[in-house]
Amino acid sequence: MQAGSSAPCKTWLIGFFCAVCITCLFGVVALPPLRVIQIQSQSVYPPLRRTILWNFTLAQPADGAAAATDELPSAPEKMEQPTENENITEDARIMHLYNSWSTLLNTDKDGVLKSSDGVFKSSNVPRPPHLEDCRTNAERNELFDSYGDNSTFPPWTLWKGSLGLEFLSHKYSEHADQHRQHPPWIVGSDEENYPLTRQVQRDIWTHQHPRNCSDPSLRFLVADWERLPGFGIGAQIAGMSGLFAIAMKEKRILVTNHYNRADHKGCKGASRSSWSCYFFPETSPDCRNRAFELMQSKASWADGTVKVKGNYTSKEIWLGRIPRVWGKPWKYLQPTTEINGKLITNHRKMDRRWWVAQATRYLMRFPTDYMCGLLNVARHSAFGLQAAKLVLQSIQDDSPKVGTTRTRSDIERLVWSDHKPYIPRPLLSMHVRMGDKACEMAVVGFEEYMELAGNLRKQFPGLKNIWLSTEMQEVVDKTKLYPHWSFYFTSVARQGSNMTMAMYEASLGRETSTNYPLVNFMMATEADFFIGALGSTWCYLIDGMRNTGGKVMSGYLSVNKDRFWSISFDLVSTKS
Repeated sequence: MQAGSSAPCKTWLIGFFCAVCITCLFGVVALPPLRVIQIQSQSVYPPLRRTILWNFTLAQPADGAAAATDELPSAPEKMEQPTENENITEDARIMHLYNSWSTLLNTDKDGVLKSSDGVFKSSNVPRPPHLEDCRTNAERNELFDSYGDNSTFPPWTLWKGSLGLEFLSHKYSEHADQHRQHPPWIVGSDEENYPLTRQVQRDIWTHQHPRNCSDPSLRFLVADWERLPGFGIGAQIAGMSGLFAIAMKEKRILVTNHYNRADHKGCKGASRSSWSCYFFPETSPDCRNRAFELMQSKASWADGTVKVKGNYTSKEIWLGRIPRVWGKPWKYLQPTTEINGKLITNHRKMDRRWWVAQATRYLMRFPTDYMCGLLNVARHSAFGLQAAKLVLQSIQDDSPKVGTTRTRSDIERLVWSDHKPYIPRPLLSMHVRMGDKACEMAVVGFEEYMELAGNLRKQFPGLKNIWLSTEMQEVVDKTKLYPHWSFYFTSVARQGSNMTMAMYEASLGRETSTNYPLVNFMMATEADFFIGALGSTWCYLIDGMRNTGGKVMSGYLSVNKDRFWSISFDLVSTKS
């Protein structure tokens, strides 16, 4: 095309080409930032995987907090909105509060909490919602677990916890037997627990706590916990449940003696080598002393006033008849356990499943101050940063005002204090048992557990948190394949494929190999859902604790059946 020779035409063409050049120039400059923004938006909030730092002393809370979780994103992903308090970032404030709570775990006093930077001082530190007041709980539970003045029955009422102790006069309950049917360690309605759970727990407690332990008609069964090589904590509890059944049938008071797993420096004083290091003792101190006194008498041995575990055969302990004093409530167990998409309605060990659950619940009815402290550390390591973020978001001002204090109201002190500590809900607990367990049951891969978790999330789409309990390192490694789940798990050394459980526990040491499984056990009982393997005694006991802890209707997804059920269980399909 040829341009015209006239001046207006030349001017128009020059203007046109200049406009084209300017447009192209601005287009080239403008496009790259758009692409950068698009790339950044895909990686601002990557999936996070949290890990518990297992450190019972929290000697270095700052370092531990950094290693414990990925809750605080890396530098490019930080929330950098400055606050009015000297431009302290939100992430820094979260860490300040987390470290202040860590200090609280390390002190034996409820006084001043010191902070290196002065952002949180003294009583200005907000209450940690994920931690329990262990000392207060222990003192309250002591009242629930012993007779009062003049041998009055413990203050078990329809009113929960501190509220009943503070306001409800004893005259409302001393002469009303129906109130005594509510042991304070049982939660949920009767329909949410195994049949007759409240009545059975009350009857066991009164049997184990006679008002006069010097009554010459009383008889005792003194039993050490199993300590044969290869016996794990689960087997020990199951064995003691069998001895408990014998004691109930023979109208003897069970007195547990040496507990080898509590023989470590963490258990102080009289609680060393005793079950009472972790949970309240099964009977009163007076009855324990009376039983040990009778063991020194040849006449007491001769007339059968006192017996020990050695007086019974293994068959009587492990396969003996279940107490029938309450009839046969196991015939009415709600079928809420699923295997391969089908509910179990009946099997030949229903009586033992019901009784082991009752015995385990009683033996673990009240955690001690020590056990409560272990749970506090575990929750703090797992959920402390989340709790700090939530608490700071709830505070209207950017920083609590220094020098101000506030007395807790009655409803905070007596009503809300009875609520369970904070954990991110809904929470799924999953116990994956593999390794040398293959000699006792059919083991399956982690993928099958996660398949059940996926099925559960279809029904409850808000479910994303998993408390993972496992001894196998390969299971922990595989959690990286599931970025849309948040996993919490202890950071102890784990078992290799060629290591037996006995060797693994020995490598951890007695204290760690006892503490962390019990913490996992208690966390599993508090979770909203549970996936495990009924062929594992540990999972079997967790199921029993949940079914006497108000979680029957949460159900239980199992990857296999109990190895002793044989083929005599009935299945009902849950699929439409």
